Amino acid sequence: MARVVDGRVTHELTADAAVKASMIAAGLGPTSAYTWLKVPVVDEMERVAAATAQPSLLLGGEVAADQDATFERRRSALALPNVFGLVVGRSLLYPPGDDVAAAVDAAAGLFPDPAPAS
Repeated sequence: MARVVDGRVTHELTADAAVKASMIAAGLGPTSAYTWLKVPVVDEMERVAAATAQPSLLLGGEVAADQDATFERRRSALALPNVFGLVVGRSLLYPPGDDVAAAVDAAAGLFPDPAPAS
């Protein structure tokens, strides 16, 4: 959910707002087939993921000073059954310390190793 504050759009990054936005987005259009949601990583991601049966991708969000904490929040959210990936941008392009390769490696490390082919 978003509102204009002092002439700028600001997003409410709470579980309640993310749940409400997910439920609204899931209900738009004549069908939800082939529709994925991009959701912010907020506290109580279990509630956000449970608000819809649609597959979800995690938004990158603002560049955080504590990248380790940010990556851990994403790792926890990626463990939820209908969360499948990341949509990243500034948080990997402009990480603290300007080490893009390390930030990309850390993001790739959030995903489990693929199962071996049988």
